[in-house]
Amino acid sequence: MAGAIGRLLSGRGRRLGSVAFKQQKWKTCVSTQAKMPPCDFVPEKYKSYSYERMQKIREQNISPSLRMYYKKPLLLHQGHMQWLFDYKGQRYLDLFAGIVTVSVGHCHPKVTIATQKQLARLWHTTNIYMHPSIQEYAEKLTSLFPDPLKVVYLTNSGSEANDLAMFMARLYTRNFDFICFRGAYHGGSPYALGLTSIGLYKHGVANGFGCSTTMLPDVFRGPWGGNHCRDSPVQTIRKCSCSEGVCHANDQYIEQFKDTLNTSVPKTIAGFIAEPIQGVNGVVQYPRSFLKQAYQLVRERGGVCISDEVQTGFGRTGSHFWGFQTHDVVPDIVTLAKGIGNGFPMAAVVTTKEIASSLAQNLHINTFGGSPLACVVGAAVLDAIEEDGLQKNSEDVGTYMLLELAKLRRKFEIVGDVRGKGLMIGIEMVTDKDSRRPLPAEEVSQIWEDCKDMGILIGRGGLYSQTFRIKPPMCITKKDVDFAVEVFHTALQRHMERTAAK
Repeated sequence: MAGAIGRLLSGRGRRLGSVAFKQQKWKTCVSTQAKMPPCDFVPEKYKSYSYERMQKIREQNISPSLRMYYKKPLLLHQGHMQWLFDYKGQRYLDLFAGIVTVSVGHCHPKVTIATQKQLARLWHTTNIYMHPSIQEYAEKLTSLFPDPLKVVYLTNSGSEANDLAMFMARLYTRNFDFICFRGAYHGGSPYALGLTSIGLYKHGVANGFGCSTTMLPDVFRGPWGGNHCRDSPVQTIRKCSCSEGVCHANDQYIEQFKDTLNTSVPKTIAGFIAEPIQGVNGVVQYPRSFLKQAYQLVRERGGVCISDEVQTGFGRTGSHFWGFQTHDVVPDIVTLAKGIGNGFPMAAVVTTKEIASSLAQNLHINTFGGSPLACVVGAAVLDAIEEDGLQKNSEDVGTYMLLELAKLRRKFEIVGDVRGKGLMIGIEMVTDKDSRRPLPAEEVSQIWEDCKDMGILIGRGGLYSQTFRIKPPMCITKKDVDFAVEVFHTALQRHMERTAAK
């Protein structure tokens, strides 16, 4: 079997090193000698229903569309910074942050204290009255944006924010058609679903009227790409002959974008929406100059440019506070959610005064958006990011993690790509590097389950659910990374053993 495992590895580093496995029941039980970093937090004792009763209630009383992860779903009880605890007290390193939502850490003390104080003061008034926190938060949030992005409309979710951004763009331009990327996820509301271009989220009802998709400039899986294309410490293994300052892949993808403009939409359009890095589709990055050129083409057609920062915002990419800044562009509208409230349900649309005024021609209200409680939470999150140095931590720890994961790409043939920026990381699994065919879902699932059994929680993404998504709370440390990488190495090695034993 050792020879078979060796053939599945990419040539070197075939020893297990310090990693040891429990050989008994190896199909369902995995252990590692990787030492979980210490945590001095002690969770409260779990006192609610039994696991079995929770499962029964879930099956009978909660919508089946709300699917759960893992063969045996986790029953989580408490969280502290980058850690989650289940009902038995088992600790997990959270590398998915509630789907990229817990930005500064579970139950971050500063955010928790600010929330508790406001709960005792004032929860809700609606926007027909003033209250201090909405003005204070609006000033604080918009100060982080370049001119002329200085007006904010507060909402409750990312889908709602993108829905509103789309509506505002159509009102402002007096045009209707939108362009979005294939593989994009911009929400599940009936309006925003037209911008979402992943089949798993599409239902058999009419949606997408006025929305045209264009080719995703994916330099790993797309038809063009090389090893100098993307803004990441780790490039693709695809080779290119581009000289410095030249990107043939970018030129080809821009031609495809022009083709969409010339064939699929009218001469004037409402807008173009894109994530600075695609999230749900598996942390897909574009050639460095693509968005800048695309924005220019859209504006020539009378459209506005929308940056969906639901996952990339608030310092997660490390080098900049907003993902659009990494592309050297200034959008006309920016949508925010998830990390904006560290798990509290809030979101925002930030735009120019002129575009915002288009919504004021008639009444448009939001009952819960911008509540006293939400604004206090949002302000506390911004304070925590600054005071804890989390943007810099994202850059330092994220870069370290990317480089460590790149070593596993060199070692394992099934690790096709490692990509990302800051603490927004994707690991794309393939059958082999030459074909780049997605690793079958059942094999990806077993690696994923093994990681969970060894104490780390990661996400999944991509059109074939073939990409592991690593987007932890921004407070994680390099010691956490060392533990996570060793666990992932163990899970990959275990996969090799299973494959060789067939």
